[in-house]
Amino acid sequence: MNSNEVNRERPRLWTPSFCAVAAGNFLLFFSFYLLLPILPMYVGETFHADKALTGMVLASYTIMALLVRPVSGFMVDSFPRKKLLIICYTIFMLFFCGYLLAGTLLLFTLIRATHGAAFGLVTVSNSTMAIDIMPAERRGEGIGYYGVSNNLAMAFGPSISLYFYETLHEFTPIFMISVVTSLLGLCCVSLIKSPDKTPQTTNKALSLDRFVLVKGIPEMLPVIFFSFSYGILSTYLAVYGRTEIGITDGTGLFFVIMACGLVLSRLRVGQLLNRGKVWQSILLGMILCLIGFGIFVLFRQPSGFYSAAFVLGLGYGTMCSSLQAMFINLAPHNRRGTANSTYFTAWDLGIGIGVFVGGHIAEVTNYATAYRTGLCVSAVGCLIFYFIIRQHFERNKLR
Repeated sequence: MNSNEVNRERPRLWTPSFCAVAAGNFLLFFSFYLLLPILPMYVGETFHADKALTGMVLASYTIMALLVRPVSGFMVDSFPRKKLLIICYTIFMLFFCGYLLAGTLLLFTLIRATHGAAFGLVTVSNSTMAIDIMPAERRGEGIGYYGVSNNLAMAFGPSISLYFYETLHEFTPIFMISVVTSLLGLCCVSLIKSPDKTPQTTNKALSLDRFVLVKGIPEMLPVIFFSFSYGILSTYLAVYGRTEIGITDGTGLFFVIMACGLVLSRLRVGQLLNRGKVWQSILLGMILCLIGFGIFVLFRQPSGFYSAAFVLGLGYGTMCSSLQAMFINLAPHNRRGTANSTYFTAWDLGIGIGVFVGGHIAEVTNYATAYRTGLCVSAVGCLIFYFIIRQHFERNKLR
């Protein structure tokens, strides 16, 4: 077999456009993760908000992202995708400047909530553009590698953020870095070369399936249950480590270790997805997440804290790529935007509920109880997936 035949059988994945969309995704999530671990402390220290109120303020971001997801899927499937991506990314970048101008808790909450809407639009636009660029034969790999950009952002974003905070005890430099990195991400996505998809549904009457992948509604349940736990984990980790485990300057290492597990799992799961092992990969990821959460809540010392990070990284990395592939496989090609938005809607819904409920549980009891609640919710999600959702997916998948 000569090299030309090999190239025809295995089309190129790492094109300049795929590199640009992955870099744009990394910088988007990097700017997002920079703020994630320090916002609970910022709201508490700057506006003197209690734990429950802090949870409500932070949940507003995810709630607005959730509300805009169905609309974003409709927009991505109905309008030229690159132009829409540039507009959404620009709006997302500009809102980082707003945090520096918020002088009251009310204004901060309004800016945070509206920024969530921009986040909902840009993430659906960028991920759909990435899937358009990937060759169909290597879509499983492509989704995995694209997810690696999220995971690298998760590793470096919180670590750099917490380093600056622990060194300078200032929040302003962290907000400024978010502005700069999101601007660089906008420059990256502007370099994408992809033919605009001709809208195929704009003349049809509006209906529910224009905004939500109706076949994928049952599949949303396990996503919600596991993102509930992730919302509690990621949002309150720094406060939990400092107040209940005694880790005052090493919380950022948790995200680095977790990202190592995420990257390793993403590199492996793409091969499983290319072989059609979708629900099997999801189940494997769920089991790993349960083991990781078990270590996290049972061993409340630094060794358990950091060991759980790697196992949780393996679990979420395996599960999230596979869950997104599940929604893509349920949708026709011209509904990729809707499929993506449905997946992200479920993810955001779970995170929003987790942040809100977790803050209230911590206010009444403590953060350890909030994390134990997350473990129980994830266990229920795993059971629902195994006994109900996997059969539904097998009956309704298109590829």
